[in-house]
Amino acid sequence: MQSVAVGWQVFEITHRPLDLGYVGLVQFLPGVLLSLPAGHTADRFDRRAVLLTCYVSCALCSILLFLQARGGASSVAPIFAILLLIGITRAFSGPASQSLVPQLVSEHHFGNAVAWGASIFQIATVLGPALGGLIYGWAHGAHRVYGAAASLYFIAFLFLVMMHVRTGRMEKKDVSLETLLAGFRYVWQEKVILGSISLDLFAVLLGGAVALLPVYAQDILHIGPRGLGVLRSMPAAGAALMAILLAYRPLRRRSGLLMFVAVAIFGASTIVFGLSHSVVVSLIALFLVGASDMISVVVRSTLVQIATPPAMRGRVSAVSLLFIGASNELGQFESGATAQWMGAVPAVIVGGVGTLAVVGLWGWLFPQLRNMDRLIPKREIAPVTEGSKQQEVI
Repeated sequence: MQSVAVGWQVFEITHRPLDLGYVGLVQFLPGVLLSLPAGHTADRFDRRAVLLTCYVSCALCSILLFLQARGGASSVAPIFAILLLIGITRAFSGPASQSLVPQLVSEHHFGNAVAWGASIFQIATVLGPALGGLIYGWAHGAHRVYGAAASLYFIAFLFLVMMHVRTGRMEKKDVSLETLLAGFRYVWQEKVILGSISLDLFAVLLGGAVALLPVYAQDILHIGPRGLGVLRSMPAAGAALMAILLAYRPLRRRSGLLMFVAVAIFGASTIVFGLSHSVVVSLIALFLVGASDMISVVVRSTLVQIATPPAMRGRVSAVSLLFIGASNELGQFESGATAQWMGAVPAVIVGGVGTLAVVGLWGWLFPQLRNMDRLIPKREIAPVTEGSKQQEVI
């Protein structure tokens, strides 16, 4: 909801695609600067307590956005300042959130849990932009959207308070350059993890058509803020349905090859969206963008958490989220900058073509990822000596 309101409000004030790029850049920079201490924080302190603090910060940021919109802001500077605070909060919440999940479910069920968690999240992501666009159009302004977002962050805080999972401290060493860089060293050594998160980085970095949806909604498809909410919902709708499918039918074989195919579909769908002047075709293309992206999300998330020692999951998650943040926020800036330079339609098309080129190059650079078969090792049944009982061995 909030992302739709911010994008439309910024574009209403300046009417410059480049400023939509700055919306992503100002949220990306804190992730880069704070990724190392944020990952160490998730490993050294209680992850649940870190998340509670971050949810309070998110609610306060939404209240600040509400106040500036209610006051009729004529400049984007206050919006960017608040988005910077949101970026700082996300830098710390991401590693703590991701590294908490493996302690809630067993390793064998983790891939399935990722798919279910992603589907629930994507359902909310489907409803959010649509509701954000409707509320924005109904209230003729962004302030009510920000007020609703603040209320929902407070509800999320209450749900987390009701959880009694205590993770304690995983990392016993004090802060040092060695402990801060441990996540980067681990990712560099594990080429399958490096290949999966870097493939996502460059693919989404180049194929970030979502950043330019306000331009398409207003100048190309002519569907206004309510239509923008529907456009923003379609990638999430595709991702939600794909996540549910993967939860019922997890990836069993040839996971690496399927990830490359999915990213290729992501790039091709981006090109179709860039060329389209039909609302229906654009909606279908965005749906495919979200569905194909979800496959790579499930593969990458499962690899990062399962292949990482528990005491390092916060720092490795921070590295992964740094790549993801670069692909989303920095990709948003790249899309806005290229749209300002060459126009929205050429920018989206060039990005989709670049995504296809990355798929081919990464298939050559990371054969380990391309040839990866199973995400979770196959379960085998081994006999034990006590009676006729059997135990499961992973």
